[in-house]
Amino acid sequence: MEARTKAKLALLGITVLASGVAVTQTLPRSSAQKIKAAFLSPAEVDFIRPGLVFDILSVTIDADNTVRYRFRITDPRGVPLEREGNATPGPVSVSQVLAYIPKGTGIYTSYTTRTQVSPINGQRAIQASADTGGAYTKISDGVYEYRFGTKLPADYDKTATHTIAAWSSRNLSEFSLSTNYAAKTYNWVPAGGTVTETRHITSNEKCNSCHGQVVAHGSRTTVELCVVCHTPQTTDPDTGRSVDMTEMVHKIHRGSSLPSVVAGNPYVIIGNQQSVHDFSSVVFPADVRNCTSCHLEGTAGNQHLTNPSRRACGSCHDDVNFASGQGHANGLPQVSDAQCSRCHVPTGEIDFDASVSGSHVIPEHSSSLPGMKFQILDVRNTAPGQRPVVTFKVTDKTGAPVTIAGIGRLALVMAGPTADHVDNDTAITEDARNAPGSDGTYTYTFTAAIPAKAMHTWAVGIEGYRNQTLLPGTVVSRTVRDAGKNVVSYFAVDGETVTPRRQVVSIDKCNVCHSSLSLHGGSRNQIEQCVLCHNPTATDVARRPATAGAPESVNFKEMIHRIHSGEENSREISIYGFGGTAIGFNEVRYPRSRSECGACHVNGSEQLPLPEKLMSTNDPRGLLNPAPPATGACLSCHSATWSAAHADSNISPRLGESCAACHGSGAQFAVDKVHAR
Repeated sequence: MEARTKAKLALLGITVLASGVAVTQTLPRSSAQKIKAAFLSPAEVDFIRPGLVFDILSVTIDADNTVRYRFRITDPRGVPLEREGNATPGPVSVSQVLAYIPKGTGIYTSYTTRTQVSPINGQRAIQASADTGGAYTKISDGVYEYRFGTKLPADYDKTATHTIAAWSSRNLSEFSLSTNYAAKTYNWVPAGGTVTETRHITSNEKCNSCHGQVVAHGSRTTVELCVVCHTPQTTDPDTGRSVDMTEMVHKIHRGSSLPSVVAGNPYVIIGNQQSVHDFSSVVFPADVRNCTSCHLEGTAGNQHLTNPSRRACGSCHDDVNFASGQGHANGLPQVSDAQCSRCHVPTGEIDFDASVSGSHVIPEHSSSLPGMKFQILDVRNTAPGQRPVVTFKVTDKTGAPVTIAGIGRLALVMAGPTADHVDNDTAITEDARNAPGSDGTYTYTFTAAIPAKAMHTWAVGIEGYRNQTLLPGTVVSRTVRDAGKNVVSYFAVDGETVTPRRQVVSIDKCNVCHSSLSLHGGSRNQIEQCVLCHNPTATDVARRPATAGAPESVNFKEMIHRIHSGEENSREISIYGFGGTAIGFNEVRYPRSRSECGACHVNGSEQLPLPEKLMSTNDPRGLLNPAPPATGACLSCHSATWSAAHADSNISPRLGESCAACHGSGAQFAVDKVHAR
C-alpha cells in the first residue's frame, strides 16, 4: 500500500444509518450500549417491545402469473404487530422486489423495475426497483399477504431460481427510539424442486465488520437485498454508470486509487432525488489487494478466484480496455469472459504471477518472506539513574537465528511510567543493531539512563525489519520490508508490583478494518508499542514548520479520535510526519457511526470515570490546552466550541474534571447512554 494511504488511515465513505436491534426485557444494558431501547424501564419495554422480526411464510403464483406472498411481522417475543401501527406501537412499512437468476449466470435480473429519466441529460434508464401497484391483505394478527403489481411474463423460466426480497422498518420515533429494521429473502423454483443456484459472494458479517450496520436507501440492510436490485440491468442515467453490485462496490472501495480517479475522472453516482455521491476520496482501510476482506472463501464462496470476468476485474482495473487489449496482459483483447480462467487460474506456482491469488499478493505478506520474530528475555539495571540492560532474541519464522548487524532497522524504545508514558516527555529510542551476542540472542545496554525521579512501572519495546528481495532475477522481483511483530516488556523501577499499561483498544479491533495495520515503515504494528511514543506530551513540533501554526497533538487518544472523525471534524486536522510532510485527515470517511465506541475500545475503557494518575494532554491546537484526560478524549470527537465551553465550565482549577458526575456509568447522561442509537 502506498505511503499516503497508510498514513491517512482513511476509511470507507458509505452512508451508514442507525439500525434498530431486537431488544427484550432481559437484555443487559452493558451488552447493548448503543441501543436506546437498552435504557428503557421494564414497564416501557413491556409496552413498546422494541425490535422487529420479519418472516416470509409462503409464495403462490396465480394462473394469470400474479405472484402473492405471505409474511409475518412480530416483536422479538413473537407478539404480532399491526402494519398500520394503530393497535401496536410503531407502524411497520414493507417493500419488496421480485427477481430471478437466469440459468448459468449467477446474477439476478429483476422483474420489478422502473424507468428513471435524467433531468440533466434527458437519458432514460430501466432500473431494478421495489414493486409498485400491489396490495396488502390482512390474513390474521401479524400475518399479511402482498399481491405484486408486477406480473411474471408469460414465458418466464419456471426452472430458474426465483427470489422475493423484502425489507421492513418499524418506526418508534414517537417513543424517542430508533427505527427497527428487518429483511428477508425467499428463494424457490416455481416448477418445484431444490434451489441449487444462489448468489453468495460476500456476507452481511463481512460488510458489517467495518460498517457496523449497513443501512442503505433508508431501510435496506442485507447483501441479499442489495444484489436483487444492483444488477447489470441497472444504470444511473445521469452519469451513464452501472450500479451493478459487482462494479459499483469494487469501484467505491478502491475510491481514490481507482485508475480512472487517479487520471482525474471522479467516480460519481447520482442517486435518488438527484443526490450526488462522490466516492473519489474514499481510501480503503486495508490493502485493496486483500480480496478476502469482503469476498467469501470456502465451498460457499471463492467466486473471486474461480470466476474471473471482465465485469468484475475491470471494475477495479478500470484502465484496462478489454476490447482493444490496451492495459491487458500481453496486450491481448478479450471479447468475452470465456478465456479469463485459462490464464487467471485460482492459484499459481509463485507470487505475483497471473493467477488470481498470485496477482493480488501483498508483498509484505508474501509466504516466501523469512519473517522476523522478537522476544525480550530479560531487562536488568532498572533502578532510577541506571542504564537498562536488555537481552532479546531475534529469529525467523522457522526459529532460525537472525544476524542483526546491517539489517534495515532494529530499535529498542523505553518509556514510562505505564499510566501514560510521560516521565521523560518523550520515549527514548535507541538503535540496537550493534548489540553483541550470538545464535540470535543479543544484549543491549541503553546509553540513556532511567530518569532519577522515575517511579512505578516502565516499559521497553522492540521494533524492526529486514529488507528482503522477493523472486530475485525475475521481472517481478521486488524488495520489501519484512517487519517483526512488536513485543513490549514491563518492569518496575522502584520495587512496586509490575503494572502493565491499561488496555484501551486492541490491535485485533483495528485489524477488523485495517487487516494488518502497521506504520512508520511497517515496524510499528502493536498498540502497546504505539503508545510508548504517542503520549500526552507528544506533538508534531519537531517536524511542523513555524509557518504552519501551532503544533498538533499526537497523543494516541486525541490523534486516533480526530483521524477517525475525519470529514465530520469541525476543525482542520493535519499532522506533520517524517520528512516534514503534512498529512491531512479531514477527508477521512469513517464507515460507521462514531458513537459506536466499542468498535475500537475494549473492556468498557470509554466509560467514566477514567483511571487515576492520567496526565493532561499538551494540545496546542485544541480549544482547551492542556486538556485533562476525559476532556481531551471527548473533545477530539466533539470538536465544536460549545462542547469545549461545556467541558471548561466543569473543570475545577483545584479538583479537576467533574465529567463523571453526569457522564459516569449509570448516570443520567452516561457515555453509553448518550451514544445510544
